[in-house]
Amino acid sequence: MLGLEKKDLRLLLVVVALTMLAPFILNPFPEGSELAQFNAGYPDLMQRFVIFGIFAIGFNILFGLTGYLSFGHAAFLGAGSYAAVWMFKLLSMNVIPAILLSVVIAGLFSLIIGFISLRRSGIYFSILTLAFAQMSFALAYSVLTPITGGETGLQLAMNDPRVLGASQTASGNIPVPSLFGLEMRSSYQLELGNWLFTFNVGYYLAAVLMILAFYLAIRIFRSPFGMMLRAIKSNQTRMSYTGLNARPYTLAAFVISGMYAGLAGGLMASMDPLAGAERMQWTASGEVVLMTILGGAGTLIGPVLGAGMIKYFENIFSKINDQVLHSWFAFLPDGIENFLVTVIHPFVGKGWHLTLGIIFMLVVIFLPGGLVQGGQKIAAAFRRKKPDANKPGATKPAE
Repeated sequence: MLGLEKKDLRLLLVVVALTMLAPFILNPFPEGSELAQFNAGYPDLMQRFVIFGIFAIGFNILFGLTGYLSFGHAAFLGAGSYAAVWMFKLLSMNVIPAILLSVVIAGLFSLIIGFISLRRSGIYFSILTLAFAQMSFALAYSVLTPITGGETGLQLAMNDPRVLGASQTASGNIPVPSLFGLEMRSSYQLELGNWLFTFNVGYYLAAVLMILAFYLAIRIFRSPFGMMLRAIKSNQTRMSYTGLNARPYTLAAFVISGMYAGLAGGLMASMDPLAGAERMQWTASGEVVLMTILGGAGTLIGPVLGAGMIKYFENIFSKINDQVLHSWFAFLPDGIENFLVTVIHPFVGKGWHLTLGIIFMLVVIFLPGGLVQGGQKIAAAFRRKKPDANKPGATKPAE
């Protein structure tokens, strides 16, 4: 079905189920309870989960399959965001043209950078991509201010021409991004007992695109093109001895990966029509590297898991402050309560980076395959093989 083997089809169906049912899955605790702060089922965060999942899936095609570590992919994320906002300013507030332009601009940008950077490999390639990303950030922040908005960023204005749409609404406000009349910020809330579930238009658009991006990644992984990329990662020198030129394959992987980043950037601008130079910083490029390695480089679902984990830490785990810790340990004597809060304090709240760094180190040391490998080990531990009755010494079941 869909050109996929049974194993890949099951994985795709799992991703579809997780994304479509995310408002339920990410809100396990009732509203008003002490644990409700761990709920992550609100639109803004769910959008970040799937958008950065797309970003990480694309990066994994380059790094996981080909073995080329890029530290400059944030440049394509930023380029996609700028392209989407300009489309909103000049054409209409429909997100489809904006997203398409984001993918095209990011693809062309990655073609230029990839053509130059791929003349080198290894650490030299990584440094080149980092240099291009920082140059892009500097240009967007200062030199190209008329195009990028500089320090304040590129945003919508009342006097935007907007050929196929109104410059302002009847109430005098700036229009919001929409999909054929459906506003991205529109939400429907469902109350079931003490639980509150939010279904957001923008999230489901991003979720559908992530499912399509994931499906395309599966097809790339299982295609002859994907096998060539694996061969390049395994031993590019030996491959060149056979007479095959690896450059077109690596450049194609780089451009495809850049287009994924452009799609993520376009979706970010579609949810919030603002593009800033900070999206091109080296920290954003480093973040997608962490997502891919943490989830499992070279695996299909690993980058999505890594993106979800990092964004959960950034938005939920970081909210645990001393007041929350004191409420957790209030049942203990004051001395023990204060001691536990003092010990845990550096690892939560503003110190969430420390906890994430420790987890990342443990994963790299003990689970080189990332969270996916950890899940496989847990599944293997719970899986019990039945004894083979034909083997000598095996006990036959009683009749």
